[in-house]
Amino acid sequence: MLGLSFYAMRAQKLEQAPATEVTVAVPPAEPAPPTQRPDQKQLQTNGQAGANIERSLMDDGSIITKITPRSRPGEGPLIINAQRFGQDPRMATLPNEDLLEVSPFGKLPIKGHDGLRPMEQYARPWSGARGTRIAIVIGGLGLSQTGTQRAIEDLPGEVTFAFAASGNSLQRWMQEARRKGHELLIQIPMEPLDYPANDPGPLTLVTADGTKANLSRLHEAMGKITNYTGIVNYLGAGYLSNPSAVEPVLRDTAKRGLLFLDDGSSARTVTEKVAKPLDAPYAFADITIDGQLDRQAILRKLDELERVAQRKGTAIGMGSAFDETIDAVAEWAKEAQGRGIEIVGVASLVSDKSE
Repeated sequence: MLGLSFYAMRAQKLEQAPATEVTVAVPPAEPAPPTQRPDQKQLQTNGQAGANIERSLMDDGSIITKITPRSRPGEGPLIINAQRFGQDPRMATLPNEDLLEVSPFGKLPIKGHDGLRPMEQYARPWSGARGTRIAIVIGGLGLSQTGTQRAIEDLPGEVTFAFAASGNSLQRWMQEARRKGHELLIQIPMEPLDYPANDPGPLTLVTADGTKANLSRLHEAMGKITNYTGIVNYLGAGYLSNPSAVEPVLRDTAKRGLLFLDDGSSARTVTEKVAKPLDAPYAFADITIDGQLDRQAILRKLDELERVAQRKGTAIGMGSAFDETIDAVAEWAKEAQGRGIEIVGVASLVSDKSE
């Protein structure tokens, strides 16, 4: 059975268009016995069976799928499950089990058998129009129950949320955020320049601790929730300046089909230098919008971010789930859309040449 659903963007809400379903029944060459014989052909559900499938995310948001034939194992019937960019809103709180692997730290994201990546499956769809695009990432969700609830209730679904790995009730908050249409990241604490005087917490990636320990902490943080498109650093000026420390992290995220967002707070970061040879999807925040916790100051930073986007075509702003930030972003988002600005999930703005 092949089932396809098409979705259309209307205003700020994703609505389901009528589904078209095509069922093809292929009778077996002879009646199947009631119990399986040792030589009975198995039903194949692997999306790569009989084909090599490559997906490329274009600048306009469209997905180009290249399919080339190859031999497939076995001769049984084949079921093809048609996947698409983004997730059915009715299923947004549930992970795609094909994009998960079991680990000592829980279920971790991986690429699917057909090449589908978490950064595609859980991305927020956007219009594909070649206009000015801005992603707003609000971090620290899960640390404050009231702040997290306010962000989910008051911010539009176009805003990307970053959950702190050390937060509380993360699975519940993840589900609430996904119901509202938000794209998600997981926030990974990394060694700041003044470590250990400034210690971000027990899961902090530390340059002196080596690759094995840091990947173990990274995976423990990744296992806190599902349904996210990538990771973003929390602090990390010391860690992100060390290529030997950054390389295993970006290699791991790229292998898993995740993006890496550098919050742009460190002038010494080697993210781009390391990511390019690995073909690791990455992006940089252009502006931290709430360095000064004042609503008017944050609005001025958002206006500055808008000017950056008008000049470059795109821009990414980074903030935290403070009351002042939530109020300012909610107000600005309404006005910006009236000026033709499209607010998009951060996955649509990454530098991605891995296909």
